[in-house]
Amino acid sequence: MRVPLSWLREYVDLPATETGRDVQAKLIAAGLEVETVEQLGAGLKGPLVVGQVLTIEELTEFKKPIRFCTVDVGQANGTGEPQEIVCGARNFSVGDKVVVVLPGAVLPGDFAIAARKTYGRTSHGMICSGDELGMGDDGSGGIIVLPPEHEVGTDAIELLELVDEVLDIAVTPDRGYALSLRGVAREAATAYGLPLRDPALLDVPGPNSYGYGVKVADSIGCDSFTARTVVGLEPEARSPIWLQRRLQKAGMRPISLAVDITNYVMLELGQPLHAYDRSRLDGPIGVRRAEPGEKLTTLDGTKRVLDAEDLVITDNRGPIGLAGVMGGANTEIADAAPDPETGRISGTTEVVIEAAHFDPVAIARTARRHKLSSEASKRFERGVDPQAAAAAAQRTVDLLVLLAGGTAEGGVTQVVAPSAPRTVAMPANHPDRVAGVDYGRETVVRRLQEVGCDVYGQDELVVTVPSWRPDLAAPNDLAEEVIRLEGYENLPSTLPTPPSGRGLTARQRLHRRVGRALACAGYVEAPNYPFIGEPVLDQLGLQADDARRRVVRLVNPLSDEEPALRTTLLPGLLGALRRNDGRGSHDLALFETGLVFRPTGEERRAVRLPVDRRPTGEEIAELDAALPRQPRRAAVVLAGAREQDGWWGKGRPADWADAIEAGRLVAREAGVELTVRADQHAPWHPGRCAALYTTVDGEETLVGHAGELHPRVVKALHLPDRTCAMELELDVLERAATGVVQAPRISTFPVATQDVALVVADDVPTADVESALREGAGELLESIRLFDVFTGEQIGAGRKSLAYALRFRAADRTLTVDEASAARDAAVALASERTGAVLRGA
Repeated sequence: MRVPLSWLREYVDLPATETGRDVQAKLIAAGLEVETVEQLGAGLKGPLVVGQVLTIEELTEFKKPIRFCTVDVGQANGTGEPQEIVCGARNFSVGDKVVVVLPGAVLPGDFAIAARKTYGRTSHGMICSGDELGMGDDGSGGIIVLPPEHEVGTDAIELLELVDEVLDIAVTPDRGYALSLRGVAREAATAYGLPLRDPALLDVPGPNSYGYGVKVADSIGCDSFTARTVVGLEPEARSPIWLQRRLQKAGMRPISLAVDITNYVMLELGQPLHAYDRSRLDGPIGVRRAEPGEKLTTLDGTKRVLDAEDLVITDNRGPIGLAGVMGGANTEIADAAPDPETGRISGTTEVVIEAAHFDPVAIARTARRHKLSSEASKRFERGVDPQAAAAAAQRTVDLLVLLAGGTAEGGVTQVVAPSAPRTVAMPANHPDRVAGVDYGRETVVRRLQEVGCDVYGQDELVVTVPSWRPDLAAPNDLAEEVIRLEGYENLPSTLPTPPSGRGLTARQRLHRRVGRALACAGYVEAPNYPFIGEPVLDQLGLQADDARRRVVRLVNPLSDEEPALRTTLLPGLLGALRRNDGRGSHDLALFETGLVFRPTGEERRAVRLPVDRRPTGEEIAELDAALPRQPRRAAVVLAGAREQDGWWGKGRPADWADAIEAGRLVAREAGVELTVRADQHAPWHPGRCAALYTTVDGEETLVGHAGELHPRVVKALHLPDRTCAMELELDVLERAATGVVQAPRISTFPVATQDVALVVADDVPTADVESALREGAGELLESIRLFDVFTGEQIGAGRKSLAYALRFRAADRTLTVDEASAARDAAVALASERTGAVLRGA
C-alpha cells in the first residue's frame, strides 16, 4: 500500500515538521511494516510552468516526425515572448495547455535543462511527459495535456503536486484495514495521540423501495450489497489533476473519471467498488454461485470458464462480473468518443454503483483459481469493513455529482444479512500475563478503545470488536493490540525458564555426528528444498519401474515445475553443485542430510483431526498410516580437485573412491562397518558404482550406493566431468548400530605387521577376500588394509593380485612371531577356501 504523506495529512493533523521518515518510525513502532519512504520530486528545480501551444511546424526531412513549436509561457521566461521548443510527441495540438520546463531547470535524475541545437533548430526547453517528471504513466502515451482552465505561466510543480513523500507499506494478511488511507490514518492518529477525521463519517440516506433492483441468492457469499444510481454524467468530463496525481502516487493509473473515482474511494476507505453502465444492464443485479461451464469475459479481455464455487454478479443475461475480483466487459463504462457524423461526445451518462461485502475465503479461492489477483480481491481476501459499504457508495455518489455534473437518484438499495457485533471475553490482566508487564486495567481499556473497541466490565472485560478488524477474534489478539501500542521496545528482555529435559535422542545425536564428520572431512552442507520435478528423474536415467519414480504430488505446489516431494537427495545436491560450478567454484564437495518421501501405494486418505480437543492416540496413528514412508538419508556430491596442488606436491581429482570413503565415514559415526560390492544402479556409471551393505539383525542389508555418475547423467544435468556421488539411508545405519559407539582402546603392547599377497580370479569381489581374511585372522587382527592391486603377465590372464597389510595386536601381551604367523596363515587358509585365493609366488 502506497500512502502519500500529503494525502495522509488530510485525516490527521501531523506536526508540520514531521517528515516521511518520522512517520515511518512511528508506524513501524505501532506494528506496520513500512518498507521505504519514496521522495517524489527529489532534485527537481524550476522553472516548470503551464504553457499554451501557439504554433506547430512539422519537420519532415528527418527519419521520424519532429515538430517545431512556439509556446506561450507568460512571464516565466523573463521576456514574455513565445518559447521555441522542438518536440517529437504527437498527442497535442495548437491551443492545448502543456507543461514546459525552461532552461536552467533540473528534472528528476539530475537532468539539467539548457538551450540546445537539435534537428537544425534551437530548442529552448522541453514540453514534458509524465515519465520525464517522475509522475509515471498517465495513459496518454505522450506529453501531458492539461485542462484548458489553467492559466499560462502557472507553477506546474505545485499544480501537479510533484514534490511529496510516499510511504510504501507491506500489509500483512491480518491487517487488511491498512490497505486504505482510512486504516493507515487511524494507526498514525493513535501513534501520535491525535484525533482522526474519519472519511467514512458521512450522512448516508436510508434504504428505500425504489432503488435499483438487487437479488442476493447467496447470503453467505455476500452478506451486504448497496446499490446507488447517478444519472446525467458529462461523458467528456475528465478527472481533475489532484485526483489523477493521488492515484498515481498510490500506484494506480488514471483511466476515466467514473473508474478513477471508484479507485479513489477504494484507496480512501478500503471498500472496493464497481460502476456499471446502466444502459448496458438488463434487469436487476443478482449475486449467486456460477453454474458449471458458464463463461464470462472480464475487463482484461480474457474469456473465463467459471467454476461452481465462483461467486458472480449477474443480470438477466447471466454473469456480468466475478464478485470481488473483476467486472465483466459487457457492462464496462464506455469511454467518451465523438460521433463521426455529428461530432457530439458520447459515452456513459448513467451509472449504477456497487458497494458490497463478500466472503473472504470465496474471493481468495476465485482469485487463485483464475490466477487473477486484483486490487479488489487483495482487499476482500484480507477483510473489508462490512459497515463501510454505504459510506463508500455515498462518497462515490458525491464525487460523481461534484466532478462529472451528475445527479444522484433518490433510490437507495441495501441488502444486508442480519448479524450481531462480535464480542470477545478477556480477563483484564490477560495482556499483563502475556507480556510479563503490569499494564493495569486502565491502560488495557484505553488502548483497546484507541483501536476502536467498546469495552465493558471490571476484572472480566467484554470487548466489542470494531467491524474493520476481523482479525481480532481471541483474547491473545486483543493482548497483542495492547502490547504493540504500548511499544514492543518496552517489553523486558527475560529468558524463559526451560523445563528439565531428556536431551537429544540417540537418533538426533547420530545425525549431528554425521554432519560434523562430513564437515570435518571438507564437505560443505547445502540444504535444499524437498521438491522435485519428474523430468529430473528422466535426466538421472531411472528405469520406468524404479521405486524412486513413485512420487508424492502436492495439491498446491510452490512451483509448477517442482510439484512432487523428492525420493532421493541427489537432484537438489547436484543442482547446487551445478550452480556453484557455473559461478566459478570448480572444486566442490557438498553434503546434505534430510528426509525423502517414498510412498508404498498402501497409504489411505488422511483423517481430518478435531480442533476442539487433543486427538486420541488412535487418530494420530491413523494419520501416521496415511503418510508415505519418510526415511532420513545422507548424500554427498564431489567434483573437481579433492586435493589441491601446492609446494607439498601434486594434487588429485575427486573420484569414485572418495565417494565410497564418504559412505564409510558416515557409517563409522554409527559404529558400523560397511561391505562394498560392485553394482549397477542409476544414476551411477555401471563400471564405477559400489553398493554399500551392512548387517542388520544378522542379515546383510543394502544401505546405499556410491561412485562416479554415468556420463549421460553428467551431460543431461550439465555437471562437471567425472562428478561423483554417494547416498545412503541413515535409518538403516541406526538399526545396524549396536549401541553407544565405543572409543578405540589404545594398547601399550607393540603391533605385529604381516603382509600377504593373494592371487584370485578377476571376478572375485575384493570385499569377499577381505571378509574371509578378517574372519580367519580372529580376535588378534586389529586392522586390515588393501594397499596394492596388480594385474599382468606374471599373474596370468583373468587373474589379479591383492596385497593386504594385516596388523595384529593383543590387549594383554606382546605377540610372538609364531602367534602372528599362525593368525596370518589362518586368514589365508579361510580366504583360499572361500574365494580360491592362493599366495602369490607359492
